[in-house]
Amino acid sequence: MTDVITGKEGKEADYYGMDIDTLCINTIRTLSMDAVQKANSGHPGTPMADAPLAYLLYDEIMRHNPHDPHWPDRDRFILSAGHASMLLYSALYLSGYDLSLEQIKNFRQWGSKTPAHPEYGHTPGVETTTGPLGQGFANGVGMALAERWLAVRFNKPGYKIVDHYTYALCSDGDLMEGVASEAASIAGFLKLSKLIYFYDDNTITIDGHTDLAFTEDVGKRFEAYGWHVQHVDDINDIKKLRKAIKEAQDEEGKPSLVIIKTVIAYGSPNKHDTSEAHGSPLGKEEIVLTKQNLGWPWQEPFYVPDEALQHMRQAVPRGEEAQQKWLDLFARYELEFPQSAADFKLYLSGGLPEGWDEDIPDFAPEKAPMATRSASGAVIQAIASKVTNLVSGAADLYPSTDAYIKGGGDLTGDNFEARNIHYGIREHAMGALLNGMVLHRGMIPFGSTFLIFYDYMRPPVRLAALMKVPMLMVYTHDSVGLGEDGPTHQPVEMLAGMRSVPNLWAVRPADANETAYAWRMALTRRDGPTCLILSRQKLPIFNRSEVAPAEGVMRGAYTLAEADGGKPDLILIATGSEVQLALQARPTLQEQGIKTRVVSMPCWELFEEQDQSYQDEVLPPDVERRISIEAASPMGWRKWVGSKGSIIAVETFGASAPAEIIFEKYGFTVDNVVQHGLALMHRPTASPPVQPTSEVLPDKGELGQAPHERQLEQNGPTQTSMETPREKQS
Repeated sequence: MTDVITGKEGKEADYYGMDIDTLCINTIRTLSMDAVQKANSGHPGTPMADAPLAYLLYDEIMRHNPHDPHWPDRDRFILSAGHASMLLYSALYLSGYDLSLEQIKNFRQWGSKTPAHPEYGHTPGVETTTGPLGQGFANGVGMALAERWLAVRFNKPGYKIVDHYTYALCSDGDLMEGVASEAASIAGFLKLSKLIYFYDDNTITIDGHTDLAFTEDVGKRFEAYGWHVQHVDDINDIKKLRKAIKEAQDEEGKPSLVIIKTVIAYGSPNKHDTSEAHGSPLGKEEIVLTKQNLGWPWQEPFYVPDEALQHMRQAVPRGEEAQQKWLDLFARYELEFPQSAADFKLYLSGGLPEGWDEDIPDFAPEKAPMATRSASGAVIQAIASKVTNLVSGAADLYPSTDAYIKGGGDLTGDNFEARNIHYGIREHAMGALLNGMVLHRGMIPFGSTFLIFYDYMRPPVRLAALMKVPMLMVYTHDSVGLGEDGPTHQPVEMLAGMRSVPNLWAVRPADANETAYAWRMALTRRDGPTCLILSRQKLPIFNRSEVAPAEGVMRGAYTLAEADGGKPDLILIATGSEVQLALQARPTLQEQGIKTRVVSMPCWELFEEQDQSYQDEVLPPDVERRISIEAASPMGWRKWVGSKGSIIAVETFGASAPAEIIFEKYGFTVDNVVQHGLALMHRPTASPPVQPTSEVLPDKGELGQAPHERQLEQNGPTQTSMETPREKQS
């Protein structure tokens, strides 16, 4: 490997002695180190090491147009190692994207286009938001999947209107994260040959050398996944790097991984190949020494040679020419295949065909009882017949989520005509691949699994919310109502977690018709992710001649049943399977002289977006007696019931028992709702309202021991210490 410690310190730099490749590469390096130093924050080492790759990709390899970052058939580049953001920003600026040198100087500052980690929609040319390691890696797999899926549908002999590559730079950290392993396995299975990844093998992480925790043979691992693997022993050898990329492009049956040996903080005399250069500025003195070592003017920060800028800005005319060729090709395609061209444009726009929801069923009460997951399954079939780019997915749970598109086939490496993706037991990757497909454009994908496994999907769902992209998930088995599977699978805290994420909509419909409108809501939303929360157990289908139409779902919450006799005294607010309890409790409360309104509130977030007059219409501020009913954590409900309201919720983990038993023990019964209402209105109650879950399970304290077990250890066996709380009560 080239020795970079050449002893040039103290000499004036003569950059004119460099070839143009080296000049451009060193411009990327020095911009990166200067920006991090000025911000006094960031990661200079990886941009300095990987500058040759960024230069080669943006200057020569990729088809891209800096003046139109959204050209559909452009090559994509993902910086999965998002901490190296200055590598990407430098390449984008030098290539001619709408990113000025002033923005480079404002790295990590308020309002700049150069945030700490690349953010989709914020910086021109950034394809996805990266930073949490492994997510960008998996996003790229989703993008390559979308490219292949569209190519199979739309390419005709002589008309390759979909023909581009997805490139990514990943780090040791990316490959240690489990999501990357899941995504790599899927990519190999699907034979995504237009996927080319570069592994920056610098053997350095924040803690030190990777030998502290990571000694596996990455190449052999990826070969086992079904990838084509190459090694380049020095990233500065542009010829070898170029040859490896060409070989990866020529590979027709496998995704490619190019393992590149790099030196972190290349050129730094004292910090190269050390963890100090991973997450901290080099320091002013070390920057001077590094620039001198590279033969670079050191007196002026952010120095950009005219020759380097002019050379890299040739990406603009090249990109415009490449895009124009594609536009000319598509114009001829449109003449010969007008319907395909129209479909292609509709797909890319993210729009829906006219009459797309006409076949969604209107569920009659006599079809009850019906689980909302089953209603969702019927809605999916109706939509899929019209929305031909709706693509389903499941994490090995199609029979349970009812999300399979009938007649859609199973997507494999040899069958990209299909519309059902089997992710296997890989929820982490499923979420991140969905983001990649949505970002690519052209497909309307959704995934499905149990709500409890949202825990495995928090990072990609959060990133979808941050990016404001319409990722769609179907989560079934939504509460303790799944019964005998027990507390490990009963997602009592998941709704609270979802509701804490900005810009994420969690939608929990109460019956089949609310489910139909929940799907309408989800597919027409374009500015963020939506999660449909569905029941396993069967539920009533409300008679809409007796209660309000289900289209109220489209406003997040609505008055399902109005109080008889004028202004309500009490409002019952519920979601999902618990709405039926509110409806059934209402007549009894009315008989007690309590004018009771029932509000179905399937989506808090959408309701919050309604104008204040509508919110006040549904929940009048002067009606302070309110009860919320939801078989989940009480967190957040105080906002809706107020200080004088009551919350019926689940304040512990679930239990293994039939669903009806759990609901009874936890207080989710019509009688308990009535007793809460009477107590809230200061009326006599037949029995004290159940405070759900307070004594359903023994309290578990230190080391998972119940109180009687701890007392037994401390005091020895006595009759009293052996009694459980239940035995004492009985």
